[in-house]
Amino acid sequence: MAGRCPRRVEDHMNPIDAFVDAFGLAQQWLFEQAVQPAMYALGMGNLLEDAFDATGWLLAGLLQILVMVTLLRALELWRPAEPLTDRAAVRVDMLYTFIHRLGLFRVLLFFTLQPLWDNGFGWLRLHGFPTFHLDNLWPGVTDVGWVSFLLYLLLFDLVGYALHRAQHEFDWWWQLHAVHHSQRQMTLWSDNRNHLLDDLIHDSVFVLVGLVVGIPPGQFVALVVISQLVESLSHANVRLGFGRWGDRLLVSPRFHRVHHAIGIGHESHGAGTLGGHNFAVLFPVWDLLFRTAAFDRPIEPTGIRDQLPQEGGRDYGRGFWAQQWLGLQRLAGRR
Repeated sequence: MAGRCPRRVEDHMNPIDAFVDAFGLAQQWLFEQAVQPAMYALGMGNLLEDAFDATGWLLAGLLQILVMVTLLRALELWRPAEPLTDRAAVRVDMLYTFIHRLGLFRVLLFFTLQPLWDNGFGWLRLHGFPTFHLDNLWPGVTDVGWVSFLLYLLLFDLVGYALHRAQHEFDWWWQLHAVHHSQRQMTLWSDNRNHLLDDLIHDSVFVLVGLVVGIPPGQFVALVVISQLVESLSHANVRLGFGRWGDRLLVSPRFHRVHHAIGIGHESHGAGTLGGHNFAVLFPVWDLLFRTAAFDRPIEPTGIRDQLPQEGGRDYGRGFWAQQWLGLQRLAGRR
C-alpha cells in the first residue's frame, strides 16, 4: 500500500508482532460487525473511538476465558490440590472474573480516572516535559519486538511485586486486599477476587506507569493477557510445580499456593503480623532478590488465620456485595 513502509522479513517471524497484528485484525472485525452497529443503534456514535478500545479488552477477555475453561480447567480435573467443596464461593469468583476480564472494570476506569490521567499528561507535555520511552534506553536492540516486550514485561512485573508487598505491609491496604486472601477454595477463577477499591488503586498505578514509559497499546494488551493467564494458572486448584529450577523462573501453582497458605503467605514474625512470602506475579526472581521466597513447602489450607473458628471466625462475606461492604468497614476500622 502506498505511503506505508514495508516490514522487514524478520518482523513477520516475530511472535509478539504477529500476535499484535492478528489481535488488531480480530478487534477490527468484531468492532465493525457487532459493536459499531450497536453503538449507532443506541445513538452513541460519538463514543466510537472509546468503544473500539473497549472492544479490544472484550476480545482479550474472551480469549483468556476460553483458555481458562479449556486448558486450565483440564489441569484442575487432572490433579486437584484439594477437593472442591464450596462451589458457591467459586461462582462468586467467576463473577469477579467476568467483571474484570470482559472489560467492565476498565469501562469504570475510563469514566472516572482516565480523563484525569489524560489531562495531567497533556498538561505536562504542554509545559515542556519530555515524553519518555523505555525503548530509547537501548537503541537498536529494543527495536526488536520481543526484546522490547521482555523489558516491559520485567518492568511491570517488578512494579507488580512492589505493589503486592505494599498490600501486605500497610494495614489499611491489607483490609482491602484481605478480600482476595479470604477465599478458602482457590481455583482458576480466584485471581480477580479483589475489592474494587483495591483494584482501582492497583490498576491506576499500572496505567500511569504505562503512560510514563510509553508502552505501545498493542504490547500493553499482550502484556496484560499473558500476565493474567499466568496468574489464573498460579491460582488454579492443581497440584503442580515446575521443578527445582522451573519454580525459580516462573510462578507455579505450588509456589503461589504458599502465598495463600494460612499463617505463611500473609504473616511474618509471628501470628497476626503483616508480611508473608512469595509475592511475585510472574517471575520469582523478585522474591529471591528481596528474600521473600519460600520453596518446597507442602500443600496447606488457604485463607486467613482469623477466619478459623478457634481464632474468632471473622466474617469476610459470602457474596460479592457483602465482601465489598465488609472490606470498606474494615478500612474504616468498624470491623
